[in-house]
Amino acid sequence: MLTANDGENNMASMRDYHEENAASSYGKGMVIGLLTGGALGAALALLFAPKTGRELRDDIAELTNTYVDKTGDVVNNASEKARQIVNDGRQRADHIVEDARQKASSLLNDAEKIVNEARAKAQSATGKASTEVKEQAEKLADATRAGMQAFKEGLKSDQKPPIAGA
Repeated sequence: MLTANDGENNMASMRDYHEENAASSYGKGMVIGLLTGGALGAALALLFAPKTGRELRDDIAELTNTYVDKTGDVVNNASEKARQIVNDGRQRADHIVEDARQKASSLLNDAEKIVNEARAKAQSATGKASTEVKEQAEKLADATRAGMQAFKEGLKSDQKPPIAGA
């Protein structure tokens, strides 16, 4: 049997899985784009800049260091944004879950009130019907006693019991 905790744990693990995939694919795309752009820029710079071997190597080393630094900054920024997005998503999911719990609790309380009211009405109606049946039973018993009393008195006086309709 599943409990509320199992559902929450499953939702949390699904969120973590999606968050990790979103953050890693965003970061991978950024790194690939930066490396590709850097490589193309370096290649174009080499083709169009006539320099000596030493100057060219120094320029390549400087450009490489610059791109490595920029790539690190972009990756850090992307990672931070991904963390913020993940945290915002968690907060929204937690808020939605809390709202659902409150609404479910409210619905259960309303349902309990309705059941209790229906139960009270049924008991009231049953009580009224029971009272009416008791009253009718008492009237019938009184009539039966009166009839038996009249019959006994008729036997004592040696009279024939009265016949209905005669």
